[in-house]
Formats: sequence, structure tokens, C-alpha cells
Amino acid sequence: MRFPDSIPANGTIGFAAPSFGCNIEPYRSAFDAGLKMWHERGYRTKLGPNCYAGEGIGISSTPESCGRELTECYLDSGSDALISCGGGELMCEILDHVDFDRIREAKPKWYMGYSDNTNFTFTLTTMCDVASIYGPCASEYGMSPVHGSLEDAANILTGAVNEPPTEAVAGAVNESPTAPATGADTRVYEFSGYCMWERDGGRDEEHPYAPYNLTEKSVLHRFIGDGQPLDRDPSKRTEPASISMKGRLLGGCLDCLVNLCGTKYDHVGQFNREYAEDGVLWFLEACDLNVFSIRRAVWELEQAGWFDEASGFIIGRPMHFDEPMMGLDQYMAVYDIISSHRVPVLMDADVGHLSPMVPLITGSFAEVSSSEDTWTVRMSLR
Repeated sequence: MRFPDSIPANGTIGFAAPSFGCNIEPYRSAFDAGLKMWHERGYRTKLGPNCYAGEGIGISSTPESCGRELTECYLDSGSDALISCGGGELMCEILDHVDFDRIREAKPKWYMGYSDNTNFTFTLTTMCDVASIYGPCASEYGMSPVHGSLEDAANILTGAVNEPPTEAVAGAVNESPTAPATGADTRVYEFSGYCMWERDGGRDEEHPYAPYNLTEKSVLHRFIGDGQPLDRDPSKRTEPASISMKGRLLGGCLDCLVNLCGTKYDHVGQFNREYAEDGVLWFLEACDLNVFSIRRAVWELEQAGWFDEASGFIIGRPMHFDEPMMGLDQYMAVYDIISSHRVPVLMDADVGHLSPMVPLITGSFAEVSSSEDTWTVRMSLR
């Protein structure tokens, strides 16, 4: 696995819009405020041609234009890292226009984004053996004050260590300091989950800089696969007091992953073979999928052999949180399929669309532990 260098002091951060651009509110104002934040911290910024575009279908521009922008921005020696402007709907359509051969041969560069950006964070790691960051998109940095999870992600990009800031809601404190980089091949980042999360965000056209609306207490669920489905009655389910797992991190948004499965961009079999000794620690989260869609998607990935080397699973809170259907809840939707691997499973983790999210370095070797309603991930760049 190849790991990009940190952004140097006074370095340049590139921005691209391979999915949605920042052409409408509140994203435009938030994006501009985020750029100002980076400038105030001493960094330069460089924008791709589609950052403010909005003429595409489900993405910022045409698939050809978005694919060309992503390739050129990634290969551009004038920027030290690349952050996606936002998520969207049809980033998969740009993949035929991304030059993976040139990217594979290029010097590694951090790419950060989530949701629809799975189409590149995942393929960059599985096809090019380059680590990426499943973390916030550019406009998130326009909020005031900046949430601790955004500082955590920034620290990966810059290699810096900041004092953990206090979250915007009283009593909700960021619990995740970053371990500093200690050498070219021994960089380690350790984060912990956050104690509160938002079910309904407060950002809109009139409030583009609103911080996360942290109203929900984080409650984690832990299981150890035993080959059996969960009891339909949640009160009868047994959960271990603590779990731990380790392996090579891989995953993203389930909506996108199931779409990649079986295509020419599916290199998971090769990744599994290469990192079988480490084990693959999967992280999965869902956006538009209801519980039945989640179960069908996980079943498809299971049948395709994606989880053959699984050493554990980190399952993020789904966007359709606590929306059971016909006796199926979000826990059964996933666990019943993956239980046969007999590995630890952490559910309702801070990963994905219900903010805040712990930034995860796809391709890193991670050690995860959890007890009560806390979890910690230690990621080694090796």
C-alpha cells in the first residue's frame, strides 16, 4: 500500500467536483467559507474547473468533463492533496473517463471525500494500491465553529496535531486527539468516536455556516458473528461488553459499492489476495437504501466473495436510521448476512451520512476496540 505525503506548511490543497459541485446554496457559501478557513491557516488552494459547475446530471458537469478534471487535478504537481467538493448521485459514470493507468504510476496524493466519492476512494485503493481518506467534503469546512471531526480529517491531510476543540453543543466534547506522524513509514493516527450526532441538520440557504445539530447520544451495538441470525426481538439479543478487531481498512458507501460489484472496476478479489494475511476490516454505511435494500446489497457483496478475508466490520449509522420494515431492522439487515464470518461487528459507528464521522484511511492497517458507547480506531500507514 502506498501512502501520500502530508501537506507541507504553506502547501496547496486542490479541489475538484467529480460528483456535485458547489453551485447552489448552502454549498456555495459554505465552500467559500471553507476556502477562507484554509487560507487563514496558511494554505493555498487551487480549484478545478467544475467546482462551481452545476450543469451535469447527478454530478457537476458531463462525465467526460468530470473524469478529465479528476485525473488532471490528481496528477497536478501544483497541489499537494485533493478534496472533493461534495457528494452526488452518478459519479460512477465518470469512471470510464478517469485515467487510472496514469494515476497508478503517479506520486500518491491524498484524496478525501465520502458518499458518492466512494467511486474514487475505493477504486484508488483497490485498483492503484494508494490509500485515500473517507472523510468530509470541502463545504463541510465552512461551518462555524469547525467540528472536531473535521479537525481530525484535516490532521491526516496536514500531519498536524491540534488541541481537541469543544463541540458546539454543551456537554458534547470531541474525544479524539490525533497521534502525530513519527516517520515516513510509521505514521499513526488514532481517533475515538464522538458522543453526540445529528439526526436533522441545520444547514440551509439561510444558514450555510450552521454547525452540526448534535441532538442524539451515540449508542453503539456490538456483536460477534456466530453463524446465526439476530433475534427479531432486540431485547433478547446478547451483545459482548467489548470487542476488538484489526485488519486492512476497506469500504465506503454501500449504495456505490454494490454498483461497482462485478464491473471492470471491481478489483476486490485481487485486494483480498494481496492483504489476506492482514485480514480486511470492512467499513460500510448507507445513504438512500432502506433496510431491505441494505440487506440485498450486503447479500450481493457476500455472494461476490468480497468478504472472504473479512476480519471485522464497522457499520455506520444508515441515513434511514431506525426505520424498520416488515420485521427487519437495520441490524438484522447487515448482521444476518455477515454473521457466518464469525468476526466482530461494530454497529451504529460514527461513519457516513449522519454526522459527525470519524475519518477513515482506506488502505491503512487499523486496530479497533469498543466498549460501552465508545470506540477507537488506530490507523497505521504501513
